[in-house]
Amino acid sequence: MKTFDNKVVIVTGAGSGIGRATAIAFAQEGAKVIVSDIKEQDGLATVEAIKKEKGEAYFIKCDVSFEDQVKNLVDKTVEKYGRLDCAYNNAGVEGSPSSTVECSTENWDKTININLKGVWLCMKYEIPAMLKYGKGSIVNCSSIAGLVGFEAIPAYVASKHGVIGLTETAALEFAKKNIRVNAVCPGAIHTPMLDRFTHGEEKAMADQDPMGRVGKPEEIAESVLWLCSDKSSYVTGQSIAVDGGWVAH
Repeated sequence: MKTFDNKVVIVTGAGSGIGRATAIAFAQEGAKVIVSDIKEQDGLATVEAIKKEKGEAYFIKCDVSFEDQVKNLVDKTVEKYGRLDCAYNNAGVEGSPSSTVECSTENWDKTININLKGVWLCMKYEIPAMLKYGKGSIVNCSSIAGLVGFEAIPAYVASKHGVIGLTETAALEFAKKNIRVNAVCPGAIHTPMLDRFTHGEEKAMADQDPMGRVGKPEEIAESVLWLCSDKSSYVTGQSIAVDGGWVAH
């Protein structure tokens, strides 16, 4: 038996980077994976990668900042597979770099709406679906920028700090109902988002990391799968840094 045999999992932002790696990892462990992304072509590419390995996946397009689309995502998942067991709420954007006083309202609203409101909306519909079957596990994607401050990305930092508070609140609310809610806080991970953020100068981030390298998307995926599995059955309300020791120095 594989860890997630007969389990149904939603992964948002699954078209690339950490989301794609996590969707593939879930499928390798037997899960039926709902691949969700705002970019249809990227999401379908993830589905194809899963199917090439004999896994099961289905794409549903969703912009997590819109409530009707999130509701549709969860409704279609339950309609197709009859249940929802786990979710990795990963969809996010880095926003545009600027100081706190120079951050535009447009940049603030877009970043908060996707990174924080999107996580809230996903849980708003995922948790009731899980309650129908008496058990579930949710992992939200925060960041080391949810644990400490970083200059020139105020909206991103605020959104990721908010994800941690939201994770803790939901975890407390549903702990006695067998719904566990945790967060991962990735450090610098080799993804398209990091390439955009560093303008291709990834080495500068690696040089600042205690391990002397950036992380791989698959390393975050392994943490997500552990948090969603019964191996972490007594873990809820936690935000785990997967960062090569970045926040420790």
